[in-house]
Amino acid sequence: MNAEGMTVTEVPAEGLTISGAAELSGLSVDTLRYYEKEGLSLHRPERSASGQRRYTEDDVRWLGTLVMLRRTGMPIRDIRRFVELYRVDGSEPERMAILEAHREHVLEELNEVQTHLAAINRKIDHYKKLVNG
Repeated sequence: MNAEGMTVTEVPAEGLTISGAAELSGLSVDTLRYYEKEGLSLHRPERSASGQRRYTEDDVRWLGTLVMLRRTGMPIRDIRRFVELYRVDGSEPERMAILEAHREHVLEELNEVQTHLAAINRKIDHYKKLVNG
């Protein structure tokens, strides 16, 4: 598995169809098409002789990153900006800044969730005392 939780060794040499990429990434076919339309792909997937999209290992790796960014709340506009910068040589500092800002957002969200979890645990402890006497 890669850092984003997907096994890229499952990608055959000829690539994956859109349904195969959807299954491997956990995204729907419609979501993959939407992300491509919105400019969230690093590049347009290659097409087979019959016109089917073919997703490479690199495409699948990026989908894993995309899933991770979306599930941690990164707005599509920020992902689009990251992709635009990815296509520009020397844009690593800007891409890093986007990721650092997102990390701060994730840490704030995590802190809030931990605060709520602590409150839930206190409630559970309260009810355990009531139930167990």
